[in-house]
Amino acid sequence: MEQLKVKKVKSGACLPQRATEGSAGYDLFACLEGPVTILPGEIVKVGTGIALGIEEKHCGAFLFARSGLASKFHIAPANCVGVVDSDYRGEIIIPLYNGSDRAFVVHPGERIAQMVLLPVLLPQLEETDELDDTQRGAGGFGSTGRGNLDLNEGIKS
Repeated sequence: MEQLKVKKVKSGACLPQRATEGSAGYDLFACLEGPVTILPGEIVKVGTGIALGIEEKHCGAFLFARSGLASKFHIAPANCVGVVDSDYRGEIIIPLYNGSDRAFVVHPGERIAQMVLLPVLLPQLEETDELDDTQRGAGGFGSTGRGNLDLNEGIKS
C-alpha cells in the first residue's frame, strides 16, 4: 500500500502521525471540544475526527494501546485491539477503558491509541471432521509452560 486516504470528518481533527522514522504505528489523536474524564472502571468512546479509505481488501487498520498510557495510567482500548475493516468509512472511535483506581482526563489533541496497517488473510473456509495431529494437540492456557507453576511462584512483592 503506497498511500492511505484519510478524511477529516470533524473540525480540529489531527491526521495520524508516526512519532519516529522507525515507528510501526501511527498515533491517533483525541478530537474533542474539551477535556473528557474517564472514571475508574469506566469506558468512554473518544472520537478521532478522521475516517480512512483503505482501498486494499486484504488489509486492515488495527488499533492498539499506546504503551505509555497503558503501562503508566492503565488507559487502553476497551476491546484490546480495534479492527477497522477495509470497507468501513465512518469516524474512527476509540473506546478507552480506565483500569486504574483514579480518574483520567483526556485532553483535545492528546495521543490516545496507535494504528498499524496489516495484511489480512481471507482463505476459503472448508469444514472438516478431522484436523492434522500436532505435538501440542488441543493443549492450551499454559500447557507449554508457566501455567503449570504455583500461582505465587511468579509474583514479586
